Amino acid sequence: MLPDAGVLSPDPDAVLEALHFDLPPALIAQTGAEPRDSSRLMVVGRHDLQHRVFHDLPTLLRPGDLIVFNESRVIPARVMAHKPAADGLGGGKVEVLLLRQEALPELGPHVWSAYLKPAKRAGNELWLGQQGERPLRAEVVGALPDGARLLRFAEDVLPHLERVGTLPLPPYIVSDPAAFAERYQTVYAQTPGSVAAPTAGLHFTPELLARLDTLGVERRSVTLHVGAGTFKPISGRVADHLMHAEQFEISQETAEAVTRARREGRRVVAVGTTTVRALQSAWDGQRLAAGPGDTRIFITPGYRGFLPDVLITNLHLPGSTLLLLVSAFAGVERIRAAYDAALEEQYRFYSLGDAMWLERESAAE
Repeated sequence: MLPDAGVLSPDPDAVLEALHFDLPPALIAQTGAEPRDSSRLMVVGRHDLQHRVFHDLPTLLRPGDLIVFNESRVIPARVMAHKPAADGLGGGKVEVLLLRQEALPELGPHVWSAYLKPAKRAGNELWLGQQGERPLRAEVVGALPDGARLLRFAEDVLPHLERVGTLPLPPYIVSDPAAFAERYQTVYAQTPGSVAAPTAGLHFTPELLARLDTLGVERRSVTLHVGAGTFKPISGRVADHLMHAEQFEISQETAEAVTRARREGRRVVAVGTTTVRALQSAWDGQRLAAGPGDTRIFITPGYRGFLPDVLITNLHLPGSTLLLLVSAFAGVERIRAAYDAALEEQYRFYSLGDAMWLERESAAE
């Protein structure tokens, strides 16, 4: 039997303290389950908790449910660069993590935000790619409050990233990025733009999706390009945390399908916290708006008005914004009990780890 939600104060700082846990390094997944849907699935209902396997998902769904995915594709956003030298051979090396293409017409059409290591001042030129290859040339033209730099390129970057870049694996995964070229993508990934995978979707296989279709589950997708801020823990007070911005887009087809499902009383199941962020950013309580957007939505305990009825998600880092989001969705006490169970049962954590099925706490509507 799970405890009722709402016992703890919704104060987000108190929630983070209550949900703090020490994670044994052995529980940080370094490889994904094979096949993908053989990962474990903790089912956290409103009154009970079950330990299942992800390929059991069709037994939790019913005809008429609407499941919403984030179909963003991870780009090879980590690129080695160097500062050009007078002899043309290249100066000091710089590690570049491209974040997102920025809409800043005053600076030109090919401007990206990026983290640079070491950071560079405005005016510096960088050549991205291996020496001996045709470089992507960029100029540092500004800085953002979170420490990212603005890079202005002479051409479109995306067509060249497969050649010059590597997959930006999370810092806690120590494997060779080349070994994860496809494993760190969802099987339904389409639109390139993320610098981290929408990892709740990594458990799905084409066969599992076909079983959902046979069951009569409706499938729709949104696009939210996941930013590097997803790795950033909260340091200090929650109110002072600078939430990262992420670009999203919702098609007219998805907007109409989700609005219709809610109007008809059918369940909406969100795959991943990124899908929740996109949906909540475009939901007015009655209808879902179609179109592109930019969101810094920060969901913490006390948040009301959730659109999804169910959230499928992985197990998150202590001290993270995502832990606050799932606590707001399912209830603080319920999440605390679920994470205690996950540690006791040795679930695998983080991007390549196991999954949870979270039913929305009714009081959070």
